[in-house]
Amino acid sequence: MSIQIFNTLSRSKEEFKPIVPGEVRMYVCGPTVYNLIHIGNARPMIVFDTVRRYFEYKGYKVNYVSNFTDVDDKIIKKANEEGVDAEVISERYIEECKKDMASLNVRPATTHPQATKEIDGMIEMIQTLIDKNFGYVADDGTVYYRTRMFPGYGKLSHKNIDDLRGGNRELKVTGEEQKEDPLDFVLWKPKKEGEPYWNCPWCKGRPGWHIECSVMSRKYLGETIDIHAGGEDLVFPHHENEIAQSEASSGKPFANYWMHNAFLNIDNRKMSKSLGNFFTVRDILDQYDGQVIRYFMQTVHYRSPLNFSRDLMESAKTSYERIVNCAENLTFLEGKAAGSLTEEEKALIAQADAYRVQFEEAMDDDFNTANALSAIFELVTFINSHADGNASRDLLLAFHKELAALTDICGLTLERKNDLAEDEVAYIEAKIAERKAAKKAKDFARADAIRAELKEKGIILEDTREGVKWKKA
Repeated sequence: MSIQIFNTLSRSKEEFKPIVPGEVRMYVCGPTVYNLIHIGNARPMIVFDTVRRYFEYKGYKVNYVSNFTDVDDKIIKKANEEGVDAEVISERYIEECKKDMASLNVRPATTHPQATKEIDGMIEMIQTLIDKNFGYVADDGTVYYRTRMFPGYGKLSHKNIDDLRGGNRELKVTGEEQKEDPLDFVLWKPKKEGEPYWNCPWCKGRPGWHIECSVMSRKYLGETIDIHAGGEDLVFPHHENEIAQSEASSGKPFANYWMHNAFLNIDNRKMSKSLGNFFTVRDILDQYDGQVIRYFMQTVHYRSPLNFSRDLMESAKTSYERIVNCAENLTFLEGKAAGSLTEEEKALIAQADAYRVQFEEAMDDDFNTANALSAIFELVTFINSHADGNASRDLLLAFHKELAALTDICGLTLERKNDLAEDEVAYIEAKIAERKAAKKAKDFARADAIRAELKEKGIILEDTREGVKWKKA
């Protein structure tokens, strides 16, 4: 089955057909780096990292570009409050963002361009738009885009251009009286006191918000790309304006497929600092492992709203633990098993392969991670039913490989986070050996005391037919 993508442009699922066979050119709008990223920022990062992983699993070479917006009013405001250059703020939070991405097992993009390092390209594109009469310069040096000149404006958001007045973020800036039309948006704006600025033919100033992604996408991926993605809040005006700029400049389609993830709510309410339900990723990482957050984000299809709550996070933690426990049990059994596949075991592998097919069918259907996780759980149940002390090592390894392949696509690791030092692990193993000797000598009181002692230190013992396993609580 081919991969089907819901294209915001057409509002329908379409078969994915790359521009270059075997390759995917993909641009995902990244965060504005003025503070730690919030849990809402994490959703598109995880969603589109998983999309990228699945394309790679299917054999595609993926050129994945995701920007950092490092010049913005919020960055400048924070810099002025701290009495430092805006670059100090943006570089600080780029590094913090990368730490959070790593905690969520979000892989670095092929390229992470920064707006401030692409100013020359922005000036060049703006000049092209002026030369083509899509852009004009106001008396104070502000450059505006003539929105009504672009015949396809509104095709992504499916809005009628005559109904858009008041919906465009740029209408709220001062100096609106300079515009030829209220719908025109800013390409370049003059500097204000205390702001970073660059020299250009029109005035000393800085770019508008929308132009940066048009320029960086073209530079790193080409004039027409396969997929442009981001949160649904970016459909209008940001992505609509990107299309207008890019297609007016190049005369070519900007992106063939547009993907947008839905919002994340907190306890069924929109996340807001005023409501006291605003959480950074770092806040949640203080309570849950990044893998649990990542698992949770994939329990709902990316185009459906996702509700964040403690109960749902606890459920995600339990579910993820079940997958890890299955993998740990396989590792434990592999260390004791031997032998090659029997004919009966070959049949079991064929049965397990059906869950991979089920997983792929879910992902081929517009990257339905909710159904893909269901397939993983069915595989886990199947493995738990057939992996025991009688299984050959080859069967256990085959099960493990199948499970690892599918969870890796979802960005889920099978190793439990273990920050214990070598001497701590050695101590635990010694205590387990001591407990085994005590049980053999029928000194059950001592055996129970050792179990209690380890539990006090956060180590849980599990007695199985194949021996004792331990894990951190």
